[in-house]
Amino acid sequence: MATVKFTFEDKNIAPKTVENIEEGFTLLEAAEENGVHLNHNCGEVCACSTCHVYVHSGDEFLEEISDKEEDFIDRAINPRVESRLGCQCVILKNDAVVEVEIPDQSRIIGHEH
Repeated sequence: MATVKFTFEDKNIAPKTVENIEEGFTLLEAAEENGVHLNHNCGEVCACSTCHVYVHSGDEFLEEISDKEEDFIDRAINPRVESRLGCQCVILKNDAVVEVEIPDQSRIIGHEH
């Protein structure tokens, strides 16, 4: 089973490592099912940028970025080279180890999930 290590731009939130994530899950699903806050306003269909994350390592274990995802990342707050949308990052291998930083969620207007 895969491991996802979540860190946060907001240093008041403690890092959290989540293990036993099944292949085929997205980073957003891994966060949601394990009590990690990550906004997502569009219902996980790649139609907004609220689940924007920074993938610091393990991107080789994730589905490749699509043109549509790149378009929405451009609309995110402070996009970087390592930016992805959590709803589009499908974990491809059970032995994956992925390190993800969640940007400050207080700057996102929308629903709290």
